[in-house]
This record gives sequence, C-alpha cells and structure tokens, in this order.
Amino acid sequence: MKKLVTGILSLAVVAGLGLGAAIAQDEAGGEGHAEGGTPHYPIHKPEQQDWTFAGLFGHYDKGQLQRGLKVYTEVCSACHSMSLVPFRTLQDLGYSEAQVKAFAANYEVQDGPNADGEMFSRKAIPSDYFPSPFPNKEAAAAANNGAAPPDFSLIAKARGIERGFPQFVFDIFWPYQEGGPDYIHALLTGYQEPPQGVEVAEGTHYNPYFAGAAALAMAPPLSDGQVSYDDGAPQTVDQYAKDVSAFLMWAAEPHLEDRKRTGFMVMVFLLIFTGLIYLTKKSVYASKVH
Repeated sequence: MKKLVTGILSLAVVAGLGLGAAIAQDEAGGEGHAEGGTPHYPIHKPEQQDWTFAGLFGHYDKGQLQRGLKVYTEVCSACHSMSLVPFRTLQDLGYSEAQVKAFAANYEVQDGPNADGEMFSRKAIPSDYFPSPFPNKEAAAAANNGAAPPDFSLIAKARGIERGFPQFVFDIFWPYQEGGPDYIHALLTGYQEPPQGVEVAEGTHYNPYFAGAAALAMAPPLSDGQVSYDDGAPQTVDQYAKDVSAFLMWAAEPHLEDRKRTGFMVMVFLLIFTGLIYLTKKSVYASKVH
C-alpha cells in the first residue's frame, strides 16, 4: 500500500512538472519563435468571444446569422464552397420559402446528363447545395497560390485550438464548444506585419493565430465598410468576422438549439428518476427489520 501511494505521488509530481513546463512554454508564446527556437502554432491562442450560442442554454441570433450569410456570399464564396449545406436550410435563418428560392436562383449548378447524355448548367433550386466556385481542387489550388481553399461546411467544428490547463478542467463542468468560431474570428482579425526577425515566404501573409504556420496564403479577406448591413450593425472587420463565424457555426451544427433543449430535458428526467429510485429504495428497506 505504501509503495502504491508513493508511486501515485511520484506520478503526480512528474505530471505537475510537465504541466508547469507546458504552461510556461505557452505563456512564452512567440518569444521562442522570435529567438529561433522551435515554433508552436498558433503563436497566439484565440481569445474567447461572447457568443449567443454558448453555454447550456445558448441559441442562435438569426439577425447575426443573416449578416454572416451576407458576408459569406459577398466575400467568402468567391473562394470557399459549402458543399454540404443545402439552400433550403436557409429558412431556419428566418427567410421565407420565396426568399430562399430567389437566393438559390443566383447560383448555377451542373446537372444531367440530359437526353443526349450531356451535362448542363441550370439555376439552383432550394434542394441544391451551395456550389463550389471552382470545377475541382486542382483549379482551386492553381487560382490561390497552390493552396486550395477548404470547404466551409464543417469548418467551425473542424477547427479549434486546445485550451490547455486549467481551462480544460473547467470545460468538464461547463462544456466549451466555441473553439471553432473563436479560431475563425481570431484568424480573420489577426493579420499583421511580421515582427522583427521573422520572415515569411513570398505570397503569404503573417498571422500569429494561424494553426498551420506563421503565415498563410490567404490575404486578409475583410476590410471596414466592405459589406453593407441593413440593420445598423457596425460595418467593421471585427463585426464581419463575428457574424461569419457564427454563420459557419450554424452551417456546421444547424440543430444545436434542439440538441441543447433535448439534453436539458434528459438531465431533468435523470434527476427526477434518480429521486424516485432513492425514495423507492428508502420505502422498500424501511420495512426491513435490522
């Protein structure tokens, strides 16, 4: 028993030392990179934003989602597809069926073959999916400095930075699922001039929030006043980034509100069920003679 306790304490000490080193390394951030040490990406971790869909009772802000759709349509769709998102789901954003039909008609999709065995183009309908701006990945890469833009259908769930200690401990009790939107927002607003001593390859752009390297091929896509809003929301890079990040979260998880509502009902049921089991057990054993 004594050996077991000693072993557990030794493991705890080793884990504590390793954790302390990891925290120190994380706090150092880009210093090691600037001094020629081994870089760790992202150089800066994204800051946690205030999202309406966060927490156990989070919900989507339809106004924000509509603005995010506009940012995607006018800016992002020139390079990024959303091949898993059908136009018909836009009704969940508050649009009518007629509005969705009109929106889909702005796109052309390939269909066929026809009676002659040939493929043809037609206007999209609500059952179609957001088309890609490029015919294939090779064409997409050729048009973007050799780096094919990723599909945006699930990007908000596929991207996310490890929060490390002690945040992951709190996440056990209060789930954190906004890592993707936080990362997207940080990336879109994080472009800057490289610090002294840091060189980036030609045709790339320095961004300390990029998870793959110190720079990426995508140029800063947003600028103040680039997209016009009709609801009076600020027309700034920060607001654009928040809106499109929220929209991409919805695209990746459109049933988030239903999932949270169902999960809450299940938890309430389990609490009531546990109470009934306890009362039943107490009642059964109350008549036992000890």
